[in-house]
Amino acid sequence: MSKRAMLEGPSRLTQALQHLRTKPSLELSPTVRGLRIKYAFRNDHFGARYFVRESLPRIRYANPKLDVKIERLKKTIEDQWEPELEVIFSTGPKKMINPQGKQSSEILEELMSIAGGPQWLEWKAEHAKERKKRTAS
Repeated sequence: MSKRAMLEGPSRLTQALQHLRTKPSLELSPTVRGLRIKYAFRNDHFGARYFVRESLPRIRYANPKLDVKIERLKKTIEDQWEPELEVIFSTGPKKMINPQGKQSSEILEELMSIAGGPQWLEWKAEHAKERKKRTAS
């Protein structure tokens, strides 16, 4: 590797992999069969759009067999509909999340609370302990 390449820092591929592997792992419960996301193509539903751009690649990386359907629809000023995030389980009814007015991190937190796997639950418990320690100090 040349000196110049070493000085430039990590490659784009390395940066992408670091993002995909960021803790906590977004592994979903084995009972989750798929996700369906519907949001406006532009001018609305900002939280849902950022969720698809920032969090969905990490979810897909952690769950390669997950069936994900994304519907980006045109929405005019007159249209009055809200974005949808549907969690499809193999063992029961579907659950809906309403991303309207939420930030992408709030949408992710709600999804993982409903469908998160064991690694998410462990991370959440550790995170809660750390928060308690900080507030006690």
